[in-house]
Amino acid sequence: MTAQDLIRPGAVIEMAHGGGGRATARLIRQIFARHFANPLLDQGHDAAVLPRPVGRIVMTTDAHVVSPLTFPGGDIGSLSVHGTLNDVACGGAWPIALSAAFIIEEGFPLADLDRIAASMGAAARSAGVPIATGDTKVVERGHGDGVYITTTGIGVVPDGVEISPQRIRSGQAVLLSGTVGDHGIAILSRRQGLEFGTGIQSDSAALHRMVADMVAAVPGIAVLRDPTRGGLSATLNELAEASGHTITLNEAAIPIRPEVAGACEMLGLDPLHIANEGKMICICAEEDAEPLLTIMRAHPQGGDAARIGTVGDAAAPGTPGLLRMTTLIGGMRIVDWLAGEQLPRIC
Repeated sequence: MTAQDLIRPGAVIEMAHGGGGRATARLIRQIFARHFANPLLDQGHDAAVLPRPVGRIVMTTDAHVVSPLTFPGGDIGSLSVHGTLNDVACGGAWPIALSAAFIIEEGFPLADLDRIAASMGAAARSAGVPIATGDTKVVERGHGDGVYITTTGIGVVPDGVEISPQRIRSGQAVLLSGTVGDHGIAILSRRQGLEFGTGIQSDSAALHRMVADMVAAVPGIAVLRDPTRGGLSATLNELAEASGHTITLNEAAIPIRPEVAGACEMLGLDPLHIANEGKMICICAEEDAEPLLTIMRAHPQGGDAARIGTVGDAAAPGTPGLLRMTTLIGGMRIVDWLAGEQLPRIC
């Protein structure tokens, strides 16, 4: 049986595809193994055997439940690769392998699963990081929402790189690799059938090559973090609390596409709370800010990189740090955590 036979018109996931028998083997061979093929996966073991790396190991796990499964600029397949690679990169690491687990609902169209797997395989190949192993489970109709994907990433941190909120100090610069809110508004536009004049695309992208150039040039970077769920505000509030320092943003310096700003204004949303999937926050020494911005801007994912703020003094002992912002009209306001959830099922 060929892939074309398996993915015949109208074919859907059946409970037999999760039963561990012939149907499972065909599904794995003709969809996942076909799109993810690489020397590590082709070993055919339940656990991939990886070469011994030189350096410290970073490991992360992500679950992806985005709705809709396909959106302007990406889909759940490519998003699952990019999101995990970026979490590895945030540790200053170079990713070396991924694993992927699929929870698929009975009745899900096999043609859609094939497209998602093809997108995921293409994203992994483009990133140069193999999907080394994985798993597939099928749940009864009505017990899922099409497909969920969990990915795990492993990477290696070079010697001399120590990325940690505990390294945040007064006077450091806060950099952002590009515009905020693109992913969340792209999801919302597809979910609600909204048009905002010009097409808004998700920023979903792998950032590890840009990060590798950054840490090679400036090993003393204090923090790298990707502002996904909860957006810029949640990520920087987390860093302010963890470090005990106040972080001050400059609203005029935060890059945002006019169409995203317009959509947020129309819908009453704060772009600082909107999710991103291809952006990176970097906190570094003042003297390293311009060299790092130059490196970011040399990459396709960092063309709009900007300095957006400064780390202030440490708070009193036992008092968490705050996130505040100098506004466009010259005032100062606290940028608090998002209360509740603006856009559920965003990644």
